[in-house]
Amino acid sequence: MIKKGLYIILASLAVGACGGEEETENTDAYSGETTKSELHYKSEKHLANIKQLTFGGDNAEAYFSFDNSKLVFQSNNEGWGLNCDQIFVFDWNNDDLQNAKPTLVSTGLGRTTCSYFMPGDTTVVYGSTHLGNKACPPEPEKRADGAYVWPIYPDFDIFVANLKGEIVDTLTSEPGYDAEATVSPNGDKIVFTSLRSGDLELYTMNTDGSDVKQITFDLGYDGGAFFSPDGTKLIFRSSRPQTEEEIKEYKDLLNQGLVKPTDMELYVCNVDGSELRKITNLGQANWAPFFHPSGEKIIFSSNHASEKGYPFNLYMINLDGTGLEQITADGVFDAFPMFSPDGKKLIFSSNRINGGTKATNLFIADWVD
Repeated sequence: MIKKGLYIILASLAVGACGGEEETENTDAYSGETTKSELHYKSEKHLANIKQLTFGGDNAEAYFSFDNSKLVFQSNNEGWGLNCDQIFVFDWNNDDLQNAKPTLVSTGLGRTTCSYFMPGDTTVVYGSTHLGNKACPPEPEKRADGAYVWPIYPDFDIFVANLKGEIVDTLTSEPGYDAEATVSPNGDKIVFTSLRSGDLELYTMNTDGSDVKQITFDLGYDGGAFFSPDGTKLIFRSSRPQTEEEIKEYKDLLNQGLVKPTDMELYVCNVDGSELRKITNLGQANWAPFFHPSGEKIIFSSNHASEKGYPFNLYMINLDGTGLEQITADGVFDAFPMFSPDGKKLIFSSNRINGGTKATNLFIADWVD
């Protein structure tokens, strides 16, 4: 839920459009200004042969299997009979999601989030609220102060399911939020976010749920973590309050089961939490980070160059915080980038060429260094 939240609000802003197959026009919901929306912008020099994989609904957080052949993702597509995020798996080389529904691997109950393939590619890990309530949990009511917030549903726990959708293991049972699990390329560790300490911190555990270790300790939301290609480091986003006013606001919201995600920066550390350091200091929301195949750079989504909160585009930056480079150029929303394990492909979510709807779709491209 936390990972996906920002794309939900951006998707809701993309209204009004018309155009051909390769490009449309999206109307800015605030200003009424019109900008082109293309499948592939000329400035996107690191991307080639972009292909659209989904066609309608809210599709995000797509991650490759270890053998590069499959993708697991979450979707809330009314055309597939959904009214709440659920987890699906498909063969991105062969399956046609424009004409067929992919394989559901979550229970279809509650709300799910943050899926990832486990070693062997026969199971996936994901977060779900279904044990607490089979119904889709309610969205937060609109706040009087107008602040945009994410819900931290306490019913989230982390499960392992096979590709038939059968739960084969439950990895967490602590009270409160446990979600945002991703798996080391080495196949030995999982990193996740938990509220079990009273704050939203990062933890690691073995893939069977044993040997749980807390690795971040400073006040603030730490989440959306991913391992480096060699499995030795973690990259994550954090919203860490500093002033008394910020600290009070953060704690007050957390007591209500909420987080305000509009001010986040990226941090890197070793898997045990040591050598923690801040990478970005860009302002606004910098999130959805993932390691470049070299292990020396980070690709991420950011609205730091936006005056109205959007667009979000993909950027890349060196681990020492230098060399910031813009990767995508869409006028509304690009996020959730992931490199394939072989480093040849990039998968991401985007509002581009959505025909003026609120749809956020999956796109895959060849990566060009």
